[in-house]
Amino acid sequence: MTKTSSDKALEEYLKRPWTKWYPKEALNIEIPEKTIIDAIDETSKKWGNKTALIFYGRKLKHKEIHEASLRFATALHDLGIRKGDVVAIYLPNCPQFVIAYYGILRLGAIITTVSPLYTPREIAYQLRDSNAKAIICLDLHYEKVDKALEEATLEHVIITSISDYLSGRGSFMARLRGTPLTEETLKGSKRELLNFRDLIEKYPPNPPKVEISPDDVAALPYTGGTTGDPKGAVLTHRNIVAIQEQMRHAFPDIEDGKECAIAALPFYHIYGQSVIMLTGGFRGGTGILFAKPELDEILNAIEDYNVTLFYGVPTLYKYLVDHPKTKRINWKKIKYLYCGADTLHEATRKLWMKFTKREIYEGYGLTETTAVSHTNPPKRNKPGSFGIPLPGTYAAIADPDKNEFLPPDKEGELVLSGPQIMKEYLNKPEENAKCFFDAKGMRWFRTGDIVRMDEEGYFYFVERKKDLIKYKGLSVYSHEIEEVLYKYPKVKEAAVIGVPDPVVGQK
Repeated sequence: MTKTSSDKALEEYLKRPWTKWYPKEALNIEIPEKTIIDAIDETSKKWGNKTALIFYGRKLKHKEIHEASLRFATALHDLGIRKGDVVAIYLPNCPQFVIAYYGILRLGAIITTVSPLYTPREIAYQLRDSNAKAIICLDLHYEKVDKALEEATLEHVIITSISDYLSGRGSFMARLRGTPLTEETLKGSKRELLNFRDLIEKYPPNPPKVEISPDDVAALPYTGGTTGDPKGAVLTHRNIVAIQEQMRHAFPDIEDGKECAIAALPFYHIYGQSVIMLTGGFRGGTGILFAKPELDEILNAIEDYNVTLFYGVPTLYKYLVDHPKTKRINWKKIKYLYCGADTLHEATRKLWMKFTKREIYEGYGLTETTAVSHTNPPKRNKPGSFGIPLPGTYAAIADPDKNEFLPPDKEGELVLSGPQIMKEYLNKPEENAKCFFDAKGMRWFRTGDIVRMDEEGYFYFVERKKDLIKYKGLSVYSHEIEEVLYKYPKVKEAAVIGVPDPVVGQK
């Protein structure tokens, strides 16, 4: 049988031209046959006395987080939560988030994390769609949960307060948005409200043993709903263990038990959850938590603690570039400065290099890829590229409209295959049929992003597929026009969209 151009293109990608940038031991990695809880228990044994979290001066050790999660698991079991049940976490970054996360998983239950920015309608949708049985929420946000429960049902509502793990921060509490729960509010509530701290204190640290498999579902984060209602991405224990092992091999100089990271990015989002929170939990690291990211607080923490890892998004780097104190920080102490979730503009990158003399390592990933599929490797950072696939990941460029692979020098849709790719979208068979296809005995996921690859195996973002503007049958990329606009010195921000037009299709 004659090989098609698609077959030949796929063969080129399967050679993985980017592996020359891997550390030698990363060429063929094996994903451990264990669960998230296995990894967390190992950390507690090895690094139990090391500080796990620093929350506005309050320090908690790994063994303290471990014991509290055992107590919380015991409480949840007594409330009727069983393996396979879904429990929602509706919290900002705080110790309770981490404790609840591990406690839920310990029962074989599933976590769905809810954005603190959601409206009651959005909260109600996620609770219904995920079939959540309980929610842990901040007292400041309970009013929104109360309204959401007019459209959704829950068996249990567990309330917690930032002040439970905080002391002497009254001015900080005032800066958080929301209405504190008063005794009158509690008495007037239509439903029973349980207190997180009371549950931790009441129950012993001995939950029942539950058999959990690496292929059991662990987390159900929801993707953005820009093209409809958000979708639940079904992530297994294996997916999350895999991403940790892949990142471990990608950056071998990140040392277990020795790193300290700024945890300003929200844990409800897969980036903060998988890359910051769980990396610290798996590897005995220290996370400096911020319930509400504030530049002065972040910069002070870098000076006060031995911060070695910094995770950001383009907007955060843009704000830091404009902040006068940024120039006074010794950024050379930090091993890596990472950036993801969006493309870093060249103007921001140049200013950052000018002020700090440090490179930013861009990466790429989605909720559906457990946060990461690509990153710039340690010894070969390429500005403007989001890097190469993680060890164990296959990447290719496909026709946006057909299950056919394009040559490496063409622009097309990024498709991925690897152990960190989600199992499926929850209860969305039509969406699953659109985004997955099989080729060469591998399951490929369509990312919805238009990219290109250079001769060294580095990938570059071009445009979201849904943002492609069709003008007289030609493909016009909004991103390219925006980059031209950014070159004009008086333009600070730019956004280009397609407007329907009966003559040319889109203007």
